Amino acid sequence: MTDAALDTNGPTELPGGRSLWSDAWARMRANRAAMASLIFLVLMTVACIVGPWLVPHNYTTIYADYVRTPPSLTAYPKADMVESALNDVLRRMRVEPGGWTQEGDRVFVEVTSGRAIDERNLRYLERSDTFHDARVESRADDGLAMVMSAAIKQQYFLLGTDNVGRDLLSRTLMAGRISLSIGLLAGMTAVVIGVLYGATAGFLGGRTDEIMMRIVDVLYSLPFIFFVIMLVVFFGRNFVLMFLAVGAVLWLDMARIVRGQALSIRRQEYIQAAEALGVTQTGILLRHVVPNLLGPVVIYMTLLVPHVIILESFLSFLGLGVQEPMTSWGVLISAGAKNIGSANWLLVFPALFLVSTLFALNFVGDGLRDALDPKDR
Repeated sequence: MTDAALDTNGPTELPGGRSLWSDAWARMRANRAAMASLIFLVLMTVACIVGPWLVPHNYTTIYADYVRTPPSLTAYPKADMVESALNDVLRRMRVEPGGWTQEGDRVFVEVTSGRAIDERNLRYLERSDTFHDARVESRADDGLAMVMSAAIKQQYFLLGTDNVGRDLLSRTLMAGRISLSIGLLAGMTAVVIGVLYGATAGFLGGRTDEIMMRIVDVLYSLPFIFFVIMLVVFFGRNFVLMFLAVGAVLWLDMARIVRGQALSIRRQEYIQAAEALGVTQTGILLRHVVPNLLGPVVIYMTLLVPHVIILESFLSFLGLGVQEPMTSWGVLISAGAKNIGSANWLLVFPALFLVSTLFALNFVGDGLRDALDPKDR
């Protein structure tokens, strides 16, 4: 009876195992703060990549009529700005205003002059950032008086404008594209080189470890700024190549951290078991040592990205980093700090973008550290 019952039920299926990565992803999803920060970073990255193409203003366009304009959800120009912009245009036309009225989105202005008014002066209205679609409504027979009209151009500056009249929103999004790409590019370069170098030195040990770490000490003795200046001489103003090389220098701290972890891991029982089974040293290094180093590596990576961003702003201040018309969050914050008393939005919005991104990176780093720690599995 028992054997028959077992036969009818069929063989018992064993539950499938979970890999390190699937288990880490499950633990990561359970961390709400880390997942919310990860979603924020994805949205921030998409906004910085796509945003400069969607906003109505180019990050290099200068609006002379809107220098240091405060942020607003409503369209510019405001009611008190129309008259001042109109007077500036008439001053350049060298005519005397006789009065103006506004009907809907158009303004009508009477002008007079001591000599015949050239209708080509309408180009001053067309070139204005406030008006467009200028035309002559009426003209005196002697040409000394004229009634002109122009439509008011609606402009939106959600985050205001900077000291030269450029839209801060488009420049902040473009700056995020540069800062994030620089941070990730240099950070990934430093992580890859540092992990492989430090894990190899710590796992092999002995004379090989001594030689490899003395090389690190020699590289530590090189003045960093002098090295960066040499990179600029060799690579020019191409910041991608320059920060790839900068990332190749920042791996020194990573190599020391990984080397210390690898020295403790090589004495673990599962490493000895792998050696007893005949696994090659390269296989042990890639399949056992490196995966168990991911926790400290991820934490250092989340600290390295903001470090590179701050380093970039320092180099840009010295004239060795990002140059105009390109920009970055560090450059915008540096410029905003100089105008905090009179135009605080120039500092607040770029700093908000940078600080929120750094907080998100820290939360994601904590979540990945907990998810990838083999001791908590």
